[in-house]
Amino acid sequence: MLFNPMHLDRLAFPLMGLVIILLITASVLEQFIGTEAVIRYVYTAPWTIALWLLTVVSALYYLCARRVWRTPFTFLLHFSFVIILGGALVTHLFGEQGQIHLRLDNTPTQIPHSQLQVSLTDFYLEYYPGTQAPMDFVSEIDIKSADNDSVHGTVSMNNIFTYRNYRFYQSMYDSDRQGTTLSFSHDPWGIGITYTGYALLLLSMIGFFFQRRTYFRHLLRSTALVATILFCQPMLADNHTPPTINRQTACDFGNLYVYYNNRVCPMQTLARDFTTKLYGKPTYKGLSAEEVLCGWLFYYDQWADEPCIKIKGKDIRHTLGIEGKYASLNDFVGNGRYKLDDAIRQRNKNAIAADEKFQLISMVCTARLIKIYPITQTPPDGTQPTWYSWSDQLPPTIQRADWQYVYRSMDFVFLCVARNANAEAQDALHKIRIWQIEHAGIENLPSQTRFKAEKLFNTFNYTRPLAMACATIGLLAFILFIILGRNGRAISRTWLIILRLLLLCAFSILTFALVLRWIISGHIPLSNGHETMQFLAWVSMLITLISGIIPNTRLHIPDLLLPAGWLVAGMTLMVSMMSASNPQITNLMPVLQSPLLTIHVAIIMIAYCLLAFIMLNSIVGIISDRHINPSNKQSSNPSYKQSDNHSAASVLQPTPTMRLSLLLLYPAIFCLTVGIFIGAVWANISWGRYWGWDPKEVWALITMLIYAFPLHSQRLKIFRQPLFFHLYMLIAFLSVLFTYFGVNFLLGGMHSYA
Repeated sequence: MLFNPMHLDRLAFPLMGLVIILLITASVLEQFIGTEAVIRYVYTAPWTIALWLLTVVSALYYLCARRVWRTPFTFLLHFSFVIILGGALVTHLFGEQGQIHLRLDNTPTQIPHSQLQVSLTDFYLEYYPGTQAPMDFVSEIDIKSADNDSVHGTVSMNNIFTYRNYRFYQSMYDSDRQGTTLSFSHDPWGIGITYTGYALLLLSMIGFFFQRRTYFRHLLRSTALVATILFCQPMLADNHTPPTINRQTACDFGNLYVYYNNRVCPMQTLARDFTTKLYGKPTYKGLSAEEVLCGWLFYYDQWADEPCIKIKGKDIRHTLGIEGKYASLNDFVGNGRYKLDDAIRQRNKNAIAADEKFQLISMVCTARLIKIYPITQTPPDGTQPTWYSWSDQLPPTIQRADWQYVYRSMDFVFLCVARNANAEAQDALHKIRIWQIEHAGIENLPSQTRFKAEKLFNTFNYTRPLAMACATIGLLAFILFIILGRNGRAISRTWLIILRLLLLCAFSILTFALVLRWIISGHIPLSNGHETMQFLAWVSMLITLISGIIPNTRLHIPDLLLPAGWLVAGMTLMVSMMSASNPQITNLMPVLQSPLLTIHVAIIMIAYCLLAFIMLNSIVGIISDRHINPSNKQSSNPSYKQSDNHSAASVLQPTPTMRLSLLLLYPAIFCLTVGIFIGAVWANISWGRYWGWDPKEVWALITMLIYAFPLHSQRLKIFRQPLFFHLYMLIAFLSVLFTYFGVNFLLGGMHSYA
């Protein structure tokens, strides 16, 4: 039997499923055949474009057949995707991209297929104050056209230059800083069409929430119940404490400035990272991080025997000859050889991690890592101070007095410590700090507010206890809500108030920590996995607290989101706790300085948080709804009867847990979609293309498409079955986890830092 064109609308969802399978396969295939090959033979292949076109045509036919135009914002929302894909097709067919390499010799370079010549007039790096860390790369260019028109432009990271629809982006620069590579794109129509689609998408999403006669508005009128999950654990201690210096002297040492991790910070920060890296915690047997660092510096022999280096992997522990989790430095060497040599040659991950700790101790004890002496060379050698340790080779051009101070001041501190002359050691450290300020210049050092904020943050060990508290309270509340719900009872108002007050305390602690981190770094803390997971916990707490003060009495969400909020916060904080064993606050790489980054990450994190709520709610739903078959249950509301227009009226009444999941799914999928397209705009400004088929981009799109299916239960009736719906939402969350974690660990790409 031939296919009936009237049934074309039935292909829309199967084709979308096929697109998802294609994207998943391509993202995996990329690891074997390479990025360029997978883009050429899969992502942009003619048969893939044909699949997208057929999907779009069937979707449009579906929208018309279902008379979706009767709800204009819903129709506009779907139609905006057609425009976005149309813009992408125009870019693919008619857009031009490439790179040009320029040198500071005024030799013009012809842009392929154009009448434009570009020459480089100047190139320079801008640095973070007081450091050698690049803040921006800047190219000054002249462009001449065939009609002798010329223009001068400036190109830097996140600052493109446009001339006659040609857009120029800073890409890379030559090692001698006498040349630069600029990316360019010429896409006058595709970008305009795509951005129009983005604008319509945002407009339609806003209008959707105010539109009447939608399933979302129906859910708002009749929402009920929810809950959540997780677990926790404690630790132990020891007696013998290795020797170290006087606590006040160690504190004064921690108060010195040090050039570490491409920025100037308190020595306390280096000490904290050093101790955490070695031991897994920022303190050791009651000793502060500064005392641990000074112990290794001033009492090396005793600390070399101390089992304080955390080792992963039974095979590596066996190689080192230790029984517990911790090794001493002397355990790494035996019979005149380094015990990890063979394992490192075999690329054993645990051996490499253990060797990294061994090398870190070497760098500290030989002072190579402790760069506390700023030396400013006169131009043209440089105007930014270069920081040295007392074991570094100093430049021959520095003054003799400075040379003597660098090599002798810490020697004097060592002598004072050996003589147990604490007052003299503290005085010497104070003088070193004064010398630092005089030689670096106050403008090249962090402000006192920033310096004190960082010292406070270093002593504010909140992540682990807060994660444990949130996970424990969330688990207990989850169990309590399940038990009471199955017995038809509700938790008392008193306990709800107590839980909310405790959550407010946890929220305040986390807010304080994030504000401190913001002050220290100088940018919103959303630049790495540790920070984004903490922000996700903060968002989950905020959503939970806001839900408790919603004035609409018909919306009984607050009680149900409470245990979910605790548990999502606990889960995300525990994930951030894993990366807290190696947290580092660094200056942002230039490309990450765009304000669009903050908006992009924040909106994506809100979406992930809402999807986590839905996942936890699905667990409750599987328990409570597994015996329900709503196939014959109509809504008790007489105004919701079957009709031909397939609006909210045609939807069978879902269970309370399904209602809550669907209610949260709308803002979740909208936030995820907006976040993806804000990221596309950011990519277009920074890299010259709004979509590059990077694995993180692809998997964010996959996640969005996977979660779009349950929103179409009018057509996909299987999503009206409670058990299937909850199982689907539970499994769908795996795509979120893979997008955030799996891509970083397995697929890589430009977003690996995130």
